[in-house]
Amino acid sequence: MKFATLICSFFCCLHLTFAQQPAYKDAKQPIAKRVTDLLSRMTLDEKVAQLQTMHAGRPKLDDKLFNNTPKLDSLFKNGMGMMNPAFDETMEVTIAARNRLQDYMVHKTRLGIPIIFIDEAHHGLVQREVDVFPHGIGLACSWDPALLEKIYTHAAKQARVRGTSLVLAPVVDVCRDPRWGRTGETLGEDPYLCGMLGSAIVRGFQGSTNGTIAVDHVAATLKHFSGHGQSEGGDNQAPANYSLRVIREAHMEPFRLCIKNANPAGIMASYNEIDGIPSHANKWLLKEVLRKEWNYNGVVVSDWFGIDQLWNKHFIATDQKNAALKAFNAGVTTDLPYGVNYRYLGALVKENKISTKALDSEVAKILELKFRLGLFDEQQPIDLEKARQNAGGTEGHALALKIAEESMVLLKNANNLLPLKKDQYKKIAVIGPMAATNYLGDYSGLPSKNISLLEGLKNKVQGTAEILYAKGCRITTNGDTISQNNYQYIDTIIFPSAAENAQLIDEAVKTAQQADVVVLAIGENEQLSRETWGPNHFGDMPDLRLQGQQEDLVKAIVATGKPVVVYLSHGRPLAIPSIAQQVTAIVDGWFMGEEAGNAFANILFGDVSPSGKLTITYPRSTGQVPVYYNHKPSAQYFDYVTEEKSPLFPFGYGLSYTTFNYSKPRVILANASPKKTGGTSMEPSDKVYGTVEVDVTNAGNIKADEIVQLYIHQKVSSVTRPVKELKDFVRITLDPGQTKKVSFTIDASKLAFWNADMQYVVEDGIFECLVGRSSADIQKVELKVGHDLLSK
Repeated sequence: MKFATLICSFFCCLHLTFAQQPAYKDAKQPIAKRVTDLLSRMTLDEKVAQLQTMHAGRPKLDDKLFNNTPKLDSLFKNGMGMMNPAFDETMEVTIAARNRLQDYMVHKTRLGIPIIFIDEAHHGLVQREVDVFPHGIGLACSWDPALLEKIYTHAAKQARVRGTSLVLAPVVDVCRDPRWGRTGETLGEDPYLCGMLGSAIVRGFQGSTNGTIAVDHVAATLKHFSGHGQSEGGDNQAPANYSLRVIREAHMEPFRLCIKNANPAGIMASYNEIDGIPSHANKWLLKEVLRKEWNYNGVVVSDWFGIDQLWNKHFIATDQKNAALKAFNAGVTTDLPYGVNYRYLGALVKENKISTKALDSEVAKILELKFRLGLFDEQQPIDLEKARQNAGGTEGHALALKIAEESMVLLKNANNLLPLKKDQYKKIAVIGPMAATNYLGDYSGLPSKNISLLEGLKNKVQGTAEILYAKGCRITTNGDTISQNNYQYIDTIIFPSAAENAQLIDEAVKTAQQADVVVLAIGENEQLSRETWGPNHFGDMPDLRLQGQQEDLVKAIVATGKPVVVYLSHGRPLAIPSIAQQVTAIVDGWFMGEEAGNAFANILFGDVSPSGKLTITYPRSTGQVPVYYNHKPSAQYFDYVTEEKSPLFPFGYGLSYTTFNYSKPRVILANASPKKTGGTSMEPSDKVYGTVEVDVTNAGNIKADEIVQLYIHQKVSSVTRPVKELKDFVRITLDPGQTKKVSFTIDASKLAFWNADMQYVVEDGIFECLVGRSSADIQKVELKVGHDLLSK
């Protein structure tokens, strides 16, 4: 009897234990219920802590901190929302620190709420021993959403296996001023292309189309909302005081498309102001549009020190507490990177300046994200060996090579110099400041392998030709040698003397004279094309010409009479009209990632036909800026006194080693016989108006890819419209002699715009559907439509 009583008591206690388990710890419960339960248990200080962040390097997460229990408790006893990365650590140090901190959060804090570890991952994880892919502007030149999704799936896995659960990427800013140092981070000048490629990147990061964050994936954060890419004077963080229509149609559109097509977990507010209101304090931007109009339910993170700037740069707040109030009321969920402003949220609640309901709403967003990421249910620490296995393996190298091959743009190929035949040239001179060092661009990790042009060409010829090398000139004297640190972090820039470069040019000429053909690698390094963030760390440029006597180098090499192939490595389009006229061939490689040298070698010798297309316009001079293809009819109307206003190389432009012939495009109306084509009007109620078809034929003798582009222009409308706007594109592969029919659906989303009354509509009128190989090489067919008001 006594035994039976003991057994009964045991099971009663066991039942009571399970019954008392909080709902938020029960993985079987819906996330909404877990969030509600957890919120109900939190103190005000614990709630505020979830909206704060810290930096992993200040204070450093090392033995000194973890062995100092009072200090550790003072920092983390109430929990913490997110932890920003330290960029100077090894993988081993980072993982050890993250494991110790997460263990503290889960087992030593009252409620055991895990922390989110943040990393940058613009074109690969910004850590050591990772795969580094082409810079954003280079990736975009592939026009290949499917490949980008694979690449960012790979990047997500490299991040998650190290404990990262949220990344501050992708950058979907529309760039309309290449003087801006962050041009290379963007996907180009077109809102539709930025939106569609950005959506693919988000899907890769998160592993879904609906916002679900799959296993081995991470939460993505769109940057920077909004107008950051057309700052005054190309000056980082400067105002973007453009009309509401420009902000809507150009700068906000990529974000809307990404939210619609991929539902990113996070949005980052931008540094700039719009109409006098900084984005971090802009209720219209973050609440009216983002929350109410677009129904976005994710988190809004500040840019680093973005809330601080409300009081120390924009001067619309008196101090940190007032800045916190303005940012919180505007809709910023969390404060990066130190959370110093949001430490005042508790006091603001007690003063009735922020309601408990409003605070709970933002805290719930952070908690929901943590549940969606599975952080509450993960029991195992980060596995260092597993992380090592995923660091820079063959899969990443293959993806990096593929995307580099697809992204390089052939800008010129006079007399069909390219591709070179391996047995044609016995001596190849590789000259220039970008030849022996492969620059990776701003926000780059450190790859386990990094192939320069010089190394790639040596690998390729393998004794069939002799490779000669000369430096040619220096761009900067402290940014062109191999280092364990990225060049982007070298603050002070030291320029070489003209005399030093003159000597290097003389040596390069002697090298070129010995060769049969010259590969001239020029451009800009990371010190000249990066984010400006401090008084000693600049990256914006007033001059888009080549720096460091590179133009003198080109003239001297061309004067030798040797065929010259220019390879451009850079982060922004450069003004190179004289170079484009002088040299025989030009390949644009931007900052092309860890496999740049091998990819270029494959293109140079014809193993791969170039297929990349520009996603940003090349100006003829700095004075021509801003210059972009989707300008208004009255822009670029008259030439300058000394220069024509047409671009040096237009948006969407890129040559191939074969010839693609396009048929005349045709319109097939929706619900009509396929034989009925042309400019016939349609019913106003139709949402899908029809399709535009074109036949594309590979008229050459090699297999190659072509990027077919669709542009739209309404001939007459209630407000001025761009002369053309990209509305669709497709990458196709054609064998020699093969023809493919390409079809583009014309629906309301491709025709709608903000009319004179700021309503998003499709107006009556005639639309030109323009199809071709670039924005400047297109054929048109007309389409008449009736009126159709769209919901916002």
